[in-house]
Amino acid sequence: MLKNLFPKLKEALISVLPVSLIVLLLGLTPLTGLTLKETVVFSVSALFLIGGIGLFNLGADLAMTPIGEHTGSGLTKMRKVGLLLSVCFVMGLLITVAEPDLTVLAEQVSAVIDPTALIFTVGIGVGLFLVCAVAKIVYKKNLSALLMFFYMVLFAFCALLIESGKSEFLPVSFDSGGVTTGPITVPFIMALGVGIASTLGGSNSGENSFGLVALCSIGPMLAVAVLSLSAGGELTYELPDYSVADDIFGAVFTTLAHTAEEVAIALGLIVAFFLVLQFTVLKLPKKKLLRILVGVIYTFIGLVVFLTAVNIGFMPIGFRLGEEMTKAGNIVLTVFGVLIGAVTVLAEPAVHVLNKQVEEITGGTVSKRSMMIALSLGVGASIGLSVVRIIFDFSILYYLVPGYLIALGLSLCVPGIYTAIAFDSGGVASGPLTSSFVLPLAVGICNTLHGPSEILELAFGVVAMVAMTPLITIQTLGFRAIVARKVREKIAMKRILDAEDEQIIYFS
Repeated sequence: MLKNLFPKLKEALISVLPVSLIVLLLGLTPLTGLTLKETVVFSVSALFLIGGIGLFNLGADLAMTPIGEHTGSGLTKMRKVGLLLSVCFVMGLLITVAEPDLTVLAEQVSAVIDPTALIFTVGIGVGLFLVCAVAKIVYKKNLSALLMFFYMVLFAFCALLIESGKSEFLPVSFDSGGVTTGPITVPFIMALGVGIASTLGGSNSGENSFGLVALCSIGPMLAVAVLSLSAGGELTYELPDYSVADDIFGAVFTTLAHTAEEVAIALGLIVAFFLVLQFTVLKLPKKKLLRILVGVIYTFIGLVVFLTAVNIGFMPIGFRLGEEMTKAGNIVLTVFGVLIGAVTVLAEPAVHVLNKQVEEITGGTVSKRSMMIALSLGVGASIGLSVVRIIFDFSILYYLVPGYLIALGLSLCVPGIYTAIAFDSGGVASGPLTSSFVLPLAVGICNTLHGPSEILELAFGVVAMVAMTPLITIQTLGFRAIVARKVREKIAMKRILDAEDEQIIYFS
């Protein structure tokens, strides 16, 4: 298995290198003036980030994907729809409650919403929407129609928030959809869809393999919007200490222990469910179980290393860059945002899992390269637009309403598989690196330009933007493929019609 690790490490190196080089090169210029300690901490964190992503991706191949596929196919083979949907609800609830990023979000709004209530409400939302997603596969319902209905409901709640004078909750509500579908849940949920769709078969099994993450991302947004309506008082935000710790080794050990505990709980819930199915339904051979166990260990170590490196090195540097780059002027700041967004998505661990699955399910029709280009363009545009919003101070709805209308409109014009892949990509792209590097970057920009009082309304929402733009870019990729195919068909037909009579063969 070690020989399989080196290609993963090479892939991770290529992914992390661009964003690391940009930060280090900027550190050498008068624009940022990073201290030697900050530069060293960031450089070491980048090395650990590479190792973490490599181990995580190998673990996903060996464990997370097989666990999800076996769970989906095993439950479906029992032909008990009620049991399948019940288990999916419980798994969606428990895995979401254990997701580390959700705890961070709950702490941000603890002044007005009880964190425990928020976490369990979001967990229930994810569980219910996972049930909807699985029911869509079982009963062969159209994903575009479901997305349109639920997003219209979501925007109706947004209107109620504005009407009740709680518009500051909007960015937090939309961000919750991105942070909840984290690196632990995404590979499992995607593979669960593959297992269920492949067992049920049908002509649209490839298309039905996707869409679970898309629907599960809506649940948290609706849950936070509903809770925000009942929240009392004004939403307050206390700026965290983003400086590099004085006792760096102590900070590393503290973060490592805390992260290991959170990851162990989340992974433990998935493994526990899988073992119950193994002894009751699956009965997999010991060789496969051993391989999955090794994969779980790789996943655990990889995620702990990755999340620790991001929190220790990338979060403080992201905030510092945001503060310092405002000195360069609005145009340079916006271009910087586009560039950082385009390269940051390359280092999101779950993105590689999604791209690999897309290439396999589509038989190479949608390649990993085209997916990565579309995601980079989308995320780059989202960060650039977010920087513009912070500079000129306007509501995030000026982006989200037309953006989602365009995305939902495109879903009527492209094959269903592109819509499913696109909406899944939104949840995957807005992963832990976005919330722990790009969000602090936006906080730093906003803190410098407007002060801490505007951070919740202007800096928050950047995760939501990252989750939205891939919906447009990837469906545009599908629309382009349709147009290109029709043009080829038209050219071929014209050649046939223009052919000379003697070139036509008549059969008697």
